[in-house]
Amino acid sequence: MSIQGREEGELRRTRTGRIRWVAIAAAIVVLAVLVVQLIQPGGNGLSGGPIKAEWVEPHVEGDVVSISLADVERSRNIHFRVETDNRDMHFMAYKLNGQIHVRASVCPPCWGIEYSLDRDVLVCDMCGTTFRARTGDGIRGPCDDYPKAAVAYDAVAGSIVMSRADLSAAYEDTLEPGWP
Repeated sequence: MSIQGREEGELRRTRTGRIRWVAIAAAIVVLAVLVVQLIQPGGNGLSGGPIKAEWVEPHVEGDVVSISLADVERSRNIHFRVETDNRDMHFMAYKLNGQIHVRASVCPPCWGIEYSLDRDVLVCDMCGTTFRARTGDGIRGPCDDYPKAAVAYDAVAGSIVMSRADLSAAYEDTLEPGWP
């Protein structure tokens, strides 16, 4: 083989090696960006950081109120409003350890209606009071005497279905300090 042939072969191997390293570096950068997106606090990723609630519109038909199970699965924390003749009632639905929970979403002393889900704790976005997400019991803060009452529901055909009576009862129970 001539000197020129050997030089061309070495040049080809060097280019191939550089291309391979550039491709590996690009793959590492893409992977790093994806990991950061997944574990970013406040996102719905893997970090367990606070998950802000997404507002959704419930479907109301007579005395039956339903929300999409897919919305809860996707967002892991949603809020919705049910209108009555004399007031609006606010609720939350979230997924914790594979189980869906639906609760009244009002903090009477501060009148906060939005809660973030931080691992297994609900945090009032208005005053910072914390509640156990599994039970609704207050942990700490100015509104911790107002536990978040659970709403009975049925999972039917991709929906979380609740009665207005159960929603109203949970909402009323949350407006008063302590459990009924």
